Amino acid sequence: MKCRTLGLLVTLAAAVQPTGKVPKIGLLSLGSATATARNFEAFKQALHEFGYIEGQNLAIEQRYADGRPERLPALAAELATLNVDMFVVNVNRVAEAVQQTTTQTPIVMINAEEPVGVGLVKSLARPGGNITGLTIVAGAEIYGKNLEMLTEALPQGARIGVLFNATSSVNALWLHATGEAARGLGVTLVLAGVRSAEDFEHAFAVMAHGHATGFAVLGEPLFFSAGNSERINELAVRNGLASMWPIRQGAERGGLRSYGTNTADLWRRAATCRWSSP
Repeated sequence: MKCRTLGLLVTLAAAVQPTGKVPKIGLLSLGSATATARNFEAFKQALHEFGYIEGQNLAIEQRYADGRPERLPALAAELATLNVDMFVVNVNRVAEAVQQTTTQTPIVMINAEEPVGVGLVKSLARPGGNITGLTIVAGAEIYGKNLEMLTEALPQGARIGVLFNATSSVNALWLHATGEAARGLGVTLVLAGVRSAEDFEHAFAVMAHGHATGFAVLGEPLFFSAGNSERINELAVRNGLASMWPIRQGAERGGLRSYGTNTADLWRRAATCRWSSP
């Protein structure tokens, strides 16, 4: 999705016009406050650069699900009762929870995952509805590129694991794209699906049994929250597997390589997003 320059700021300014009230953002994240802190600071700094300072001429109500998606509906409803002027959310599951609460209040997504493919928006150029924002994955093809880059770091003919969330519809799209890329590269995949962090050890046992020498991580909040990326990288080292991540933080936290969007930059750019009616 594309953001119009200063759009979110223009929308905030419009909220002030009728009554002179301080505009209010409802920030809702699937992760924890600790895990989100660096990105949240990047978001606030971008707003600050355009004259919006939390506690002075801007209020931000923060809610965090701490990696528990079942908490999202209640948190979204709680923010709605505070009459926020817009929601700022990170991933698809959060946007879906907010949409169940309101179809009128603007929703700015920061890390939309294949938003057209899963039906959140009509198109990247013209989202429609009450959602706009930025995509962390504009298309599934990026996972083919991740696979290609991982093969460059491994011996020719190496078998490659794929760590994915078996409960995620968007992971199903990306798994298909990874399979298509594997056929083109002549690579044999070892699929390791999980449903929760408790399945990580088993997933690595599956990859070891399948003689994988490396693995690609498909994008999924489960893999990035509450220390889970560090845990995955620890298991990778223990099992002698090279890891390929779709975001930079995966490599920063001990992985071998990453290729994808800079998430801190997405949070900064979110301050320029605008919702407009279809």
